Amino acid sequence: MSRGHGAPAGAADSGRIVVVGSTNADLIVRTQRHPRPGETLLGEDLDTLPGGKGANQAVAAARLGAAVQFVGAVGRDAFAAVARDGLRAAGVDVSALAEVEGPTGTAIITVDAAGENSIVVVPGANGAVDAARVEQARETVAAADVVVLQGEIPAAGSEAAARACTGRLMLNLAPVIAVDPAVLRRADPLVVNEHEAARAAEMLGAVDAAASPVAADAVPDAVAPDAVERGVVERLLAAGVPSVVLTVGPRGAWIGVGSAEPTRVPAPGVDAVDTTGAGDAFVGALAAGLVRGEALADAARRAVQVGAFAVGRRGAQPSYPAAEDPLPGD
Repeated sequence: MSRGHGAPAGAADSGRIVVVGSTNADLIVRTQRHPRPGETLLGEDLDTLPGGKGANQAVAAARLGAAVQFVGAVGRDAFAAVARDGLRAAGVDVSALAEVEGPTGTAIITVDAAGENSIVVVPGANGAVDAARVEQARETVAAADVVVLQGEIPAAGSEAAARACTGRLMLNLAPVIAVDPAVLRRADPLVVNEHEAARAAEMLGAVDAAASPVAADAVPDAVAPDAVERGVVERLLAAGVPSVVLTVGPRGAWIGVGSAEPTRVPAPGVDAVDTTGAGDAFVGALAAGLVRGEALADAARRAVQVGAFAVGRRGAQPSYPAAEDPLPGD
C-alpha cells in the first residue's frame, strides 16, 4: 500500500493507520507541586506545544515510521497552527483535518517536580468531530488497515468511525465516554487503564458487587496486584471484547487475547521527568506495531519501551522517539 501525501519517507508500505480524534494546543506550566484548592503558586515556566490524545497518538505512530492520516478538527484561532503544525512536522497526512468556527481544543497542564501532571481539557473544535464530520471522511476511514479512536471527541463520532472501519479497530477509552457496547466489543484491542477498565466493564454489564474491577493499589496487601489486574482483563474478554491491553503505569501492561491466559509485559525502569502524553505514546507505538503485522504482545513490548522513553522528556509530542532512537530496555 502506498504511503500517500504527508507520510514520512521511511514509512512502511505494510499498511495505513487512520486516527480519528482530538487535537489540542497544550499550555504546560511547571511548578514544584500542584496547587491546593484556593491556592496561588508561581510557575517556573510556560510552554505552548501541540497535543490532544488523537494527535499525540498519530504523531507517535508516524515518528516510528508508520503511514498515518488524521481525521479531526481545529478552530479558527492562533492555536490552530500549533495543533496542525505538530502533526505536519511528524509527517502525518492532515488532508482530513477540518477547520471549523470557534476555538481550537486546548489543554491546561500543570507538571510538578516529580513529573506528575494534572490536566484540564477544553474541547473546542474537537466537539465538532461528530457523526456528520466523520461521515465526510468515511472513505478515508474505510481504507485504513488500523483505525485508532479515543475519548476526546463526541461518542457519536467514535461510533460513526467504528461503523466505517473495515480494518482493525483500536479503541483507547480515555477519557471514558459512554459509547455503544458494540463498539467496545469491536475493539481489537481495547486499550484501558484500571479505572477505565472498570467503566468499560460497567458498560458491558460485566460487573457485579462481588467482582468489581478496582485499582491494584487499592486492594489489601494480601491480594497480589497481578491477580487483580489479570482478573480485570479476563472480565473484559469474557464480556466479548476480542483483545484487551490493560496499562498499569510503571508495571507495564497486561495483554489478553481471546481465551488465552493474559500475560504481563513489564516496563523498563526510568526516572520520570514529565508523564504528559506517555499513554498516547504507548497507543501510537502499539498501532505502529500492529499495522506492521506484529502480534499484539510483540507490539506491546515495544510500546511500553516507547512510553518509558516519553516520560523521560518534557512535553507530549516533543518527547516521542523517532524510529532510529534507542529505547529503554534495548
